[in-house]
Amino acid sequence: MKTKFLIFSLFIILNSFSVFSQNATAKVAGIVLDENNKPVENVNVSYQSKSSITDKNGFYEISVPANQKVILIFTHVSLKSITASIQLKTNEEFEFNVMMNDKSDQLNEVIITNDKRRVEGITIISPESIRLNPSANAGIESVLKSLPGVNSNSELSTQYAVRGGNYDENLVYVNEIEVYRPFLIRSGQQEGLSFTNTEMVQNVDFSAGGFQAKYGDKMSSVLDITYRTPKKFALAAEASFLGGSLTADFISKNKKWSNIIGIRYRDNSLLVNSQETQTNFRPTFIDVQSIVNFKPNEKWSFSFLGNASKNKYNYQPLTRQTNFGTIDEPIALQVFYEGQENDQYQTLFGAFKTVYELDKNNAFKFISSIYHTQEQEYFDIYAQYFLGEVDTNIGSETLGEVTFNRGIGTQLNHARNDLDALIVNAEVKGSHVLSNKKHFIDWGIKYTRENFRDRVVEWEVIDSAGFSINPPIIDIPNDQPYNPYTGPLVPYQNIRATNFVDINRISGYAQWSFKDQIGSADYTLNFGVRAHNWQVTGKNIADGKNQTVFSPRAQFSLKPDWKKNMLFRLSLGYYYQPPFYRELRDSLGMVRPNVKAQKSIHYVLSNDFKFQMYNRPFKLVTEAYYKSMTDVNTYTLENVRIRYRADNDAVAYAYGLDMRLNGEFVPGTESWLSFGYMRTEENLNDKGYIARPTDQRLKFGVLFQDYMPNLPNMKLYLNLVYNTGLPGGSPSYANPYDYQLRLRDYRRADVGFSYVLTERNNERPDGHWLKKFKDLSVGFEIFNLFNNQNAITNTWVRDVYTKNQYGIPNYMTTRVFNIKLSARL
Repeated sequence: MKTKFLIFSLFIILNSFSVFSQNATAKVAGIVLDENNKPVENVNVSYQSKSSITDKNGFYEISVPANQKVILIFTHVSLKSITASIQLKTNEEFEFNVMMNDKSDQLNEVIITNDKRRVEGITIISPESIRLNPSANAGIESVLKSLPGVNSNSELSTQYAVRGGNYDENLVYVNEIEVYRPFLIRSGQQEGLSFTNTEMVQNVDFSAGGFQAKYGDKMSSVLDITYRTPKKFALAAEASFLGGSLTADFISKNKKWSNIIGIRYRDNSLLVNSQETQTNFRPTFIDVQSIVNFKPNEKWSFSFLGNASKNKYNYQPLTRQTNFGTIDEPIALQVFYEGQENDQYQTLFGAFKTVYELDKNNAFKFISSIYHTQEQEYFDIYAQYFLGEVDTNIGSETLGEVTFNRGIGTQLNHARNDLDALIVNAEVKGSHVLSNKKHFIDWGIKYTRENFRDRVVEWEVIDSAGFSINPPIIDIPNDQPYNPYTGPLVPYQNIRATNFVDINRISGYAQWSFKDQIGSADYTLNFGVRAHNWQVTGKNIADGKNQTVFSPRAQFSLKPDWKKNMLFRLSLGYYYQPPFYRELRDSLGMVRPNVKAQKSIHYVLSNDFKFQMYNRPFKLVTEAYYKSMTDVNTYTLENVRIRYRADNDAVAYAYGLDMRLNGEFVPGTESWLSFGYMRTEENLNDKGYIARPTDQRLKFGVLFQDYMPNLPNMKLYLNLVYNTGLPGGSPSYANPYDYQLRLRDYRRADVGFSYVLTERNNERPDGHWLKKFKDLSVGFEIFNLFNNQNAITNTWVRDVYTKNQYGIPNYMTTRVFNIKLSARL
């Protein structure tokens, strides 16, 4: 019923906005905000004798002459003026959002250029939407999961899958520096903090496929994050039941030096304790991140980005009861635990970047970074399980309890896994604009050295009714208790390996962009190629072959001279993914140095439609895509842990349709509705096509913001996600051709309410204590509003008496309440 209600609600929302209008005149429209991202009313927007006034939502619209340079002037009685230079074509509509300030100096002139990111097919996410989005794991990734084509079935994880790819197929950059995740994490609740500090973010760009050659060698997506450069001293703090953060901006008197430093603390106890497994859970997730900028003159700029994080995950399970089965035959799994898990993930990251602007048309960059991680995963957990029938008699004293055990067993899991990794990068990049301003050249070359020291000692013993279960790879007749078993007693799983691996990589790219007109239509052409060479060496392994791949990529965009603001894009190219360390290690922990790069050919056809509805800007983005993949390195996915087979014995494909409608459904706020359909399958050694572990067919997402007209201080933020079930319900190490079971559909609604104490602060008298704050708000959040039971994996329990094997869902978090306090100076 809840699923039907959600789909019906989405249908009503979409139909309520099905009629929209389009103005045929050339015009500029947008929203004027203050430095607190609040709409500014009564701003005068003028050009010569023409003028327009912003309304209470900060919205303005003004017609301007086409095909000539126009100077727009934004003035306000208490804010400094802004001047903007713009030139539009006949019937063109341009969105220009302005931020005005009453303290810091403004630019004398703002030159508006083409929307480059729109041409490249980049989704732009505002930092404000990220900061206010209610989510159990708040951050950039939680907003990404509401976009079409992006899927995740774990609210405790920051990892995400894009258009049929897995978690390892996504590029993440911060200030053009590639960042990495810990390697040994197997559960979302172990992850702690995302690398990106939301309070430091200025721009967030995301591409779900068909991206340009300037981005790296991954097959699925690019998340490109830019941290801001401080303009003055500022302080931001946040505290909640899940942790807190403190961020400070500093700038020198001569404006040449600036610095942001942020400290974050995270405690997932509130979320984990809502799960069915009763635990003693003592996590500590903490990180310190800082960026230092130095600009001695107009030509040179320098920056250093540093991050230190330490995650301690101490986990002691106690008991668990999960009810499943049918109404006529309810069954329960009871588990009693002994032992504990002790994991630590400690990472250090430092990156240096310098930019030299030779002139307005030529710039050069040098980027170097070092990433060091030390990880340990130690656990000894002994579980005794009872599989029994549940009393369903209403009025019975034992209602809901297990009254008859039909199966018993034990399970012992042991691990002593250690990993030490050091990754060093050095890169040179250049960008050039040719004299006619139509041709753009970008290039870069990068050297990477990766060193891994890895020890894997992991085994599992399973006993059912006193009978040891052999591993699935051993097929020895066993008809106990009728005849004695004479075969070997071995663990159900046993992995032991020690690896010392070095990987040397040289990669580079060159791309050319060209923009011009076909008649009255604008078009942009981009063509580029990437090259990547690598070799795997190490102690006790044979040196791998020296391998090289080339990845040509192209994009073409066309903006017709129509009354409707349409943009069409076609992207295609080769996307090679040379193996990283985890892709070289097979399911038994052994490194295979000659694993080839996986290859994917992307075909992406998309359309952007910008329009005005109720005098507010909206955009509908539609993308159809097809990916053909060869040399596929197949894998199993359990929770968030990926185990590769370290071969290239499969081919695969993925195709789908993504749609996203975003705009101001409520004046002055940004919201969006998204829909995605996707299908991905693989064929291993010509056995036939089966669903890949990330084959999530349907996706609905809503991120909605609102406020109460009679109580404007009260804000509402809603995050809805519905995903159909993943094919992740089969036992670990099972033959995927024997098991194609799917988990139940993922349904989740998170809602947040925020009371902004500093709303309409400009109306308060000078000296009022709230005037000291840019923002001060108290929030109340409800995670998993409808208390849906979402499963991340299945636990497989064997009953020797009935010879059945039961898949018991491992449920995620239930409904959780949180209180949050935010302050900015």
